[in-house]
Formats: sequence, C-alpha cells, structure tokens
Amino acid sequence: MWTNIIILSLVTLQRLAELYIAHRNTKRLLAKGGFEVGSNHYPLVVLLHAIWLGGLWYLVIYQNPAVSMPWIFAYLVLEAARGWIIAALGSRWTTRIIVVPGETLVDEGPYKFFRHPNYMVVAGEIFILPMAFGLWWYAILFAALNAAMLYWRIRSEDEALKPLRVPDQSDDVSGV
Repeated sequence: MWTNIIILSLVTLQRLAELYIAHRNTKRLLAKGGFEVGSNHYPLVVLLHAIWLGGLWYLVIYQNPAVSMPWIFAYLVLEAARGWIIAALGSRWTTRIIVVPGETLVDEGPYKFFRHPNYMVVAGEIFILPMAFGLWWYAILFAALNAAMLYWRIRSEDEALKPLRVPDQSDDVSGV
C-alpha cells in the first residue's frame, strides 16, 4: 500500500511542480509579446489530467493493486525523456501553446527528431502509469480520451507555429 501511495505522491508532486514552472514560463513568454493559442481547450486538458490522476488515486487506494516494476521502469524512462524535453525548451517550456512572434522553433534535443516529443511522453505516461497498477481498462480509456484531446491540440499548435517553421525539403510538395 505504501509503495502505491509513494508512487502517486511523487507523480502528483511532479505535476504540481510542472504547473508552477509552466505558469512562470507562460508569464515570461507573454511579457515578451507572446500570445496564447488554443486557450479554449486548455481547461479541458487540465480537467482530463486531473480526472486521470484523481481516478488513479481512488482506484489505487481502494483496490491496493500490486505494482509492476517493469511498468514503473518504463514510466521512469518517460520521465527522463520529459527532463530532456524541458531542458531543450528551457524557459520556453509551458503547458499552454504560447507563440512569440519573431522567435524560431527549437530544433535541438528531442525536437531534432520529433515535432511533438512532449505529447508523445504525455501519451505514454497516461497509458503506462495505470498499467503499473494493473489497471489496463483505465489505461485504454484515458489513452483514447487523451488521443482525442491531443489531435485537437496538435492541430491548433501546428497551425499557430506554421509561420515560425523554416521550410525544408520535407515541406516541399512540388516534387522537385
């Protein structure tokens, strides 16, 4: 039981720390002339994550499932990837979509390989943490809900960031 509580406490503290960092960075980006895109769906993102984590607390406390260490290890690998993402973005990392006109997109760290590595990590977290407690149905349910949310969010973000993208050959549709 205590292992479960410790794991969920650490995840909860991490999420709260991330919200603090994101809020601080958002204020800085807005002060630099940035503007938010997709603010209409941001409360739904927060609500989805709050229900996911709150539901995990409820199920884990009342069912007291055994912890699967391989799934916990997979979750820790994702957290290392999140650290890499946050380090690559630095003061530009936030949970909101903030566009600062005139800035270029980050193309270092994981952004050298993937357009949306943070969303890949979040999708993995939402699936893997419930699996660590044997809650496969919960993992599938929230993975599906999160996928729908991310589809909406990524479309908004890609559209907003399109003017900041440097065209490369992969963007050339002329066939030349």
